[in-house]
Amino acid sequence: MKTMGILGGMACESTVTYYQVINDCVNRALGDHHSARCILYSVDFQDIIETHRSGDWDRAAEVLSGAGLALKNAGVDFLVLATNTMHIVAPQIQAATGLPLLHIADVTADRLLENGVHTVGLLGTKFTMEKDFYKEILIKRGITPLVPEQEARNEVHRIIDEELAFGNLKESSRAYYQEEIRKLKERGAEGVILGCTEIGLLIQQEHSVLPVFDTAQIHAEESVKYALKED
Repeated sequence: MKTMGILGGMACESTVTYYQVINDCVNRALGDHHSARCILYSVDFQDIIETHRSGDWDRAAEVLSGAGLALKNAGVDFLVLATNTMHIVAPQIQAATGLPLLHIADVTADRLLENGVHTVGLLGTKFTMEKDFYKEILIKRGITPLVPEQEARNEVHRIIDEELAFGNLKESSRAYYQEEIRKLKERGAEGVILGCTEIGLLIQQEHSVLPVFDTAQIHAEESVKYALKED
């Protein structure tokens, strides 16, 4: 089993999901008392939030590359960046560390295509919904991403930033997301990507009129497959 390095804490609420899913998957695969060989570097999320607010992505890359190098020095074989938004600097992290990085959009695209989904709604932070770093991976794989209108994107982001990052789950916010998912379906979406790792805390399959693709769950599951795959 390879040792995975988890770059977490963005936010800590979803990092808990990663740790639990990863260890559950390893145990199901190997049985007995097996668990994952992993090292978690949990950053101070405030440092990352400040780069969001200032748009200083170079600083974000510096912080996360430093964390990635610490994991490399600790002996990990590959990196799992436990957040969607910060994959905006995934190329810089990979270049700085020289380690394989299991990209969250790639494994999500794999799962979408396995399920025959070629037009998909994308919910996440405004950075994930509006910038190209995530959507262009889907498009290159033949998947058309649909995002909510501007006002709705702002509210989807606000709910993540002010509520979900703190584990604050409100029924009113769940209803808001459900309505946006319904609108995406009306526009032709065949599924919906929960493109922020905290959204899965609020929205599960029973809450959605579309098939749900929870990126935290998918990324964690695929990290285990990678860890257990023989070279």
